Amino acid sequence: MQYYVYILSNLTGTTIYVGVTRDLIRRVYEHKNHLDKGSFTDKYDVTRLVYYETTTDVRAAIEREKQIKGWNRARKNKLVASRNPQWDDLYATILP
Repeated sequence: MQYYVYILSNLTGTTIYVGVTRDLIRRVYEHKNHLDKGSFTDKYDVTRLVYYETTTDVRAAIEREKQIKGWNRARKNKLVASRNPQWDDLYATILP
């Protein structure tokens, strides 16, 4: 089974969210459609998938999420830019 650690951003890139899931398409869809009313991503319109990585180890995914969440913003920005320099929304690239 695949697990995903992902980073979402708002349109301007000023706000980000780090999460973990086993179904990246479903989870990003939920964020994009504001299905969790009142959540951080809903409140700040954080809906653009700008980074993700995969692992088959759920514990590793959870630890990686915690690690990234503990980083300062500059380090998180550098991580996103390392794979997605334009901070494009990657959602369309993960759809079947």
